[in-house]
Amino acid sequence: MLARITLRLVGAVALIGALLSLGPPAQAAVPDTVPLKITNSSGRGDAVYVYNLGTLLTTGQQGWADANGTFHAWPAGGNPPTPAPDASIPGPAAGQSKTIQVPKFSGRIYFSYGQKLVFRLTTGGLVQPAVQNPTDPNRNILFNWSEYTLNDSGLWLNSTQVDMFSAPYAVGVQRADGSTVNTGHLKAGGYNGFFNALRGQPGGWANLIQTRSDGTVLRALSPGHGLESGALPASVMDDYVNRVWQKYTTATLTVTPFGDQPNTRYYGRVSGNVMNFTNSAGAVVTSFQKPDADSIFGCHKLLDAPNDQVRGPISRTLCAGYNRSTLLANPNQPDATDAGFYQDTVTNHYARKIHAQMADGKAYAFAFDDVGNHESLVHDGAPRQAYLTLDPFN
Repeated sequence: MLARITLRLVGAVALIGALLSLGPPAQAAVPDTVPLKITNSSGRGDAVYVYNLGTLLTTGQQGWADANGTFHAWPAGGNPPTPAPDASIPGPAAGQSKTIQVPKFSGRIYFSYGQKLVFRLTTGGLVQPAVQNPTDPNRNILFNWSEYTLNDSGLWLNSTQVDMFSAPYAVGVQRADGSTVNTGHLKAGGYNGFFNALRGQPGGWANLIQTRSDGTVLRALSPGHGLESGALPASVMDDYVNRVWQKYTTATLTVTPFGDQPNTRYYGRVSGNVMNFTNSAGAVVTSFQKPDADSIFGCHKLLDAPNDQVRGPISRTLCAGYNRSTLLANPNQPDATDAGFYQDTVTNHYARKIHAQMADGKAYAFAFDDVGNHESLVHDGAPRQAYLTLDPFN
């Protein structure tokens, strides 16, 4: 694939926002735009460029927002892709802050150092950066992004490493009562600590790191993209999956996918190449084929998670269990705490090393890292202000 087309919010904020928007209304009306204060604490002298790209929840129309929060629809694209309008907003210089307005939609706040990002449009929509492709025009640009949904029920804003670990940043929100919460900050030395730890991990994990010709470390690809680019072997999770399959041929895996519904349980047993899940009445409700590493790291394909009340929640739980390698140690999923996460020698070492470097332990290192509330997400039903802090690299 040359790039992903359409805005795919891999950090699950769009899904969370859409689901929660069906709940009770916020205590106070959410304004049409919310101020986002961007603070540049990076210590870098490069110019910063900011982009607010997203999809209107009311119409599904894709576009971008300017610094005032005004939405602009993308023009029609072409084949081959045509250049998108310049949606960049000049960001704050080092040591300074700048406030922009974000409108009600689900989107991404991109930021880049030193160069503007390259966006193009096809007949199917926006072509986003896909730096696992060595010919992507953004391959040698240092950049990152946050994901958010703002709707009538409030703001959901997260930091994400689902696609890559790169330029450090944190997110925050000022709540209706005036208090502020934030997440996404690394520990002191955590940026270099992560890359050093990944370099020391056998099995090809160091191959996820991408550098520029001048030696600048740009990012580490997520393991799913590492499979796509050949950085990781396709068999990287096979041993763990085989052991899970062997165990649950004779044992039962119990999944309780909803924290507020402890009596809703599903029971998994392996038969041949399939893990069947039954409900409390013994009826088969869904089945999963033996997953490969791509399905596990991407939480898709053989671990697809539709937005329903049965297969999707079970699949989310399985995906988290495989990435965290907890399925063998605990036949009751999901785990209540993170004490047993990533203890097997076969695990998602990328996710393990990211969480180890986070100041609060929380991250979005894979698509369903929110299972058990281990994700780096802030939310408020009546936000006064949002925050994006570009953190130091050392």
